[in-house]
Amino acid sequence: MHEQPRRKERLDRGIKARTDGIYALMSWREIAYLIAPRLVLIAGMLALPVFAPGMYWQRVVSIVCIYALLALSFDFLAHYVGLVSLGGAFFIGTGGYLAAILNTAGGIPPLFSILISTILGAAFCTLFLLPCLPLRGVYFAIVTLMYPLLLARVFEALDILGGTDGIVGIDSFKNRWVEQYFVIIALLLLFFGLRRLVNTDVGLVLRAVKDNDQAVRASGMSVTFYKALAVFIASGMGCLGGAYLVHLYMWAGISMFALDFSILPIAATVIGGSGTLTGPVIGAFILVPVSELLRAFGTLRIVFYAVILIAFIILRSEGIMVYAQRKYHQFEKWVKV
Repeated sequence: MHEQPRRKERLDRGIKARTDGIYALMSWREIAYLIAPRLVLIAGMLALPVFAPGMYWQRVVSIVCIYALLALSFDFLAHYVGLVSLGGAFFIGTGGYLAAILNTAGGIPPLFSILISTILGAAFCTLFLLPCLPLRGVYFAIVTLMYPLLLARVFEALDILGGTDGIVGIDSFKNRWVEQYFVIIALLLLFFGLRRLVNTDVGLVLRAVKDNDQAVRASGMSVTFYKALAVFIASGMGCLGGAYLVHLYMWAGISMFALDFSILPIAATVIGGSGTLTGPVIGAFILVPVSELLRAFGTLRIVFYAVILIAFIILRSEGIMVYAQRKYHQFEKWVKV
């Protein structure tokens, strides 16, 4: 009895054969194939606080999520709207100081102060950046980089909001698990919310603003409105991270305007893969722990840090996520002919 011949076939062949842009699923196997990466991401992030070795690395997980929010914000603005923002420190500082003021002066509990500071901070940042929205490319980037430097020097020179000492006496989270999972769940919700947003009509208009804003304006739509909407969303994510950070450390100071909050998210986006939204999150989860592991080397860790970053840029300039997506869709199985 002859064995029936077999050949290799890509796992996504059935899906691609039926449609390339819309998922037309015919079996549970195909559904599992599409949702497996999402489930791995969700399960992995939710499991991190449980399996993190000790309080120190649990705190590192929280810091990673803050940088992931900033990287997600940067990738959203740069890839989908065409606004290259170096204002991560501006967003962090604004959200942090607002949360500190609301908590210490207003007596608002941490969770509510974070939510209020996210909305108020996003509105404040959008208002400040509104005159700069006609700028593009390096000009917009330079302006967003100047804001945190300006505010830090103003607070220091005028000795307001605690000056160089900062604001102390900020309430911490009552429960360690609430502290951990608040930022993780917020990151997951914003991540999947952004993925959904960029595929809606609003996302289509935002991409059109990036590619040809004159055509959008000729269609009767306000380019300024959509840019302001994108800045509001992106700055809100950064303000959320800043508001969470002050309750994590129970202190707010001018170091929240440090350039690390502007530069490291860009490096995470480069490593993870620009334009994927998932890539910047993955990049932050690689870059920040590596930076912590190299802390024992003192200032020499910057050398290792730079070498790692250069190696990623040279060997995987497209980013880890783009490479991983391509490899995932190339998986094959044996089928009968």
